[in-house]
Amino acid sequence: MKLEDLARQVNARARLTGEFVLRSGRTANEYFDKYQFEADPVLLDALAEQMVALVPAGTEVLAGLEMGGIAVVTALGRHTGLPCAFVRKTAKPYGTARLAEGAEVADRQVLVVEDVVTSGGQVVLSTRDLRSLGARVDAAVCVIDRQEGGSEALAAEGITLRALLTRADLGAHGGH
Repeated sequence: MKLEDLARQVNARARLTGEFVLRSGRTANEYFDKYQFEADPVLLDALAEQMVALVPAGTEVLAGLEMGGIAVVTALGRHTGLPCAFVRKTAKPYGTARLAEGAEVADRQVLVVEDVVTSGGQVVLSTRDLRSLGARVDAAVCVIDRQEGGSEALAAEGITLRALLTRADLGAHGGH
């Protein structure tokens, strides 16, 4: 499937109209619900298939960020054959008490996987956490870059962001 067709499908599934309060507190008449494309197994699989080309050579582990990045990393892992780690925002206080579940990240080249990047804040925080666990992280991939400073914020941390689609590709206006 062509990227333009995928962008159209993502738009059709995830763009909602109505009245929505955004994280910033302002009200918008349009909202981008990323979970709608993540919950569609056929569309998610097609997106992951296209994202394979964004995975840097030498990547040993794909690390998906809680919560939306988990669906994306699982689909991407199916297409790349790479093991996956699932990264929490905070380590759970019970059981294994781990921040990164699944594949071991220490001393490995890790690619951060996220669904939508806006400011890049969560990718920056999670990358710091992964690096503190001994992971080597210098790149991140996402389905959509909303082009609101995320790429620049990540570059300042030594992380190159590779996006399948951008806000411009989607003709986006509203929040997510």
